[in-house]
Amino acid sequence: MPKILVVGGGYAGFYTAWKLEKHLRPGEAEVVMVDPLPYMTYQPFLPEVAAGSIEPRHAVVSHRRHLKKTRVVTAKVTKVDHATKTATITPELGEPWEESYDLVVMTAGAVSRTFPIPGVADEAIGLKTIEEAAAIRDKVLTNFAKASNLPAGPERDRLLTVVVVGGGFAGIEVFAELRSFVTDLLKSYPQLSFDDTHFHLVEAMGRIMPEVSLETSHWVLKNLAERGANVHLETQLASAVGGVCQLKAKDESIETIESDLIIWTAGVMANPMVKGTDFPLEPRGRITVQPDLRIVNEGEIVTDAWACGDVAAVPDLTGGGVGGMCVPNAQHAVRQAKQLAKNLVATMRNEATVDYKHENLGAVAGLGLGIGVFQSGKFAMKGFLAWGAHRGYHGLAMPSWERKWRVIGDWVGGFFLGRDIASLDDRETPRAAFEAFASRPKPATADEPKAVAAPAPEEGKPADAAGPAYATPAEDVSKDAEPIKADSK
Repeated sequence: MPKILVVGGGYAGFYTAWKLEKHLRPGEAEVVMVDPLPYMTYQPFLPEVAAGSIEPRHAVVSHRRHLKKTRVVTAKVTKVDHATKTATITPELGEPWEESYDLVVMTAGAVSRTFPIPGVADEAIGLKTIEEAAAIRDKVLTNFAKASNLPAGPERDRLLTVVVVGGGFAGIEVFAELRSFVTDLLKSYPQLSFDDTHFHLVEAMGRIMPEVSLETSHWVLKNLAERGANVHLETQLASAVGGVCQLKAKDESIETIESDLIIWTAGVMANPMVKGTDFPLEPRGRITVQPDLRIVNEGEIVTDAWACGDVAAVPDLTGGGVGGMCVPNAQHAVRQAKQLAKNLVATMRNEATVDYKHENLGAVAGLGLGIGVFQSGKFAMKGFLAWGAHRGYHGLAMPSWERKWRVIGDWVGGFFLGRDIASLDDRETPRAAFEAFASRPKPATADEPKAVAAPAPEEGKPADAAGPAYATPAEDVSKDAEPIKADSK
C-alpha cells in the first residue's frame, strides 16, 4: 500500500489530509501528516482572539480529533530527500528517524518575515500563531491593570500605547479589533479615560488594504480616525530598541513613540525548512509547481511530488496574482489543498488532473464589534452588514461543525455576557507561585557532607524537559529571502 507523506499541518496540510481521507478507498493508500504543532490554526480569527472575542483554543483544529484515518506525527521535518524518497523526522524528545514514502505533499506554510530593524526581534510580537494572539490579549489586559495604579505620565502612556506595523488585512484587523477591545475595557477602569489610550499603525506604502478599492480603504482610514486611532502612511519603523519606536516619514522626519506592545504584521515568507529539501525553489524561496499542483523543475514534472499553500509558487491562471502567482492567503490555501487531494488520487488511478484556478470571491474584514468592510469587484459594503458578512463567512469556513459551534458559542456568549477580561499572562511562568513559597533544604553545615544537587530546571519548565512546547519556525527565517506582502485572508 503506497504511503503519502504530508509535510505540514496548517491550512493546506490539514485540508489535504482531510480530503484524502474522503477520496481514498479503504486500503488504497496510507496517509501520514507531520507538523511540529498538534493543531491547525484558523488564522483569520487571530485578531478576534487578540481582542477577546474568541477563546484561543476554539480558533484551532486538533489534528488527531479530526483526522481519523491519518497517522499524525507531532514533530519537525528537517530534511526531505526525494531522490531516495525519505524524510528526516525530528521530534521534540528522542532521536530523529528516517521516514520513507511513495508520494510527498509539501505544505509547510509560511512564517513571519521581518527586516533587520534594530529592536524588532527583541521587542515586537507577530500575529501568525495562536500563542501570539493570546499573548497580545493578555498583554493588553495586564498593561491596563498596571496603568490603573499609576499617575498620568510617560510610564502610564507607554503601557497604554499600541503600535502595529503593517497595513494589510492582518494589520488593520488586529489594529481595529484592539481599538474596539480597549474602548470596551475602559468601562472596567474608571481611573483611565479614552484619551489615555494611544493607537498607532505604521505602513510604508501610501495606502492600506490593497485588496479593497481605494474608496473603501479611505472609509476605513476615516473610521479609524473617528475612533481615535492614528495611521501613519508612507512611514517606516526605523528602530524599536527598548520599545522606543522611531517612525521615519517620507520627508525624513522622525516621530518617537514609546510602546509596551509592538505588533509586526508586515509580511510573510515561505517556511525556510524547504531549503532542507532537494526540490526546486524560485527566488522567493517557494517550491515551483505547475497549475495542477505537481512540483516541476524547469518545466519537467518531479514524479510523485506535490505542493500547495504558502510554501508553493502556484501559477494564477486568472491573471490576477502578483507576478503571475497566487498570493499566499487562506482562501487559496484551502482551495488548492482540496484540488491537490483530488488530483493526487486521480494520478493514482491513472485519471486526468485538473488545473487549479480560482477567481477571487472578494475580501471581507472585521474592524471591531459591529464594524466591517466587504469588497467584491466594484461592489463594497461597509459597517454593520459587512461585519455580519465577515462573521458569517468565517463561521462557515471554519473546518468541522464541532469547531463552528464552539466559535459561534463564543460570539453568542460575548453578545449577552460581554468579553472575558481576565488576563492569564502569568501562564508564561506557571511555576512562579509554587516556587515563591516552596520549602527548600537548609544549607549543609561545615560538619555535614554537602549533597550534590541536580541542576535546577529553568523557571516555568519541569526537570528534564527538552524545550518549549511548540516549535518556533520563525527563528530559522532566512535573511536573504524577499518579503511576501500578504495577510491572513
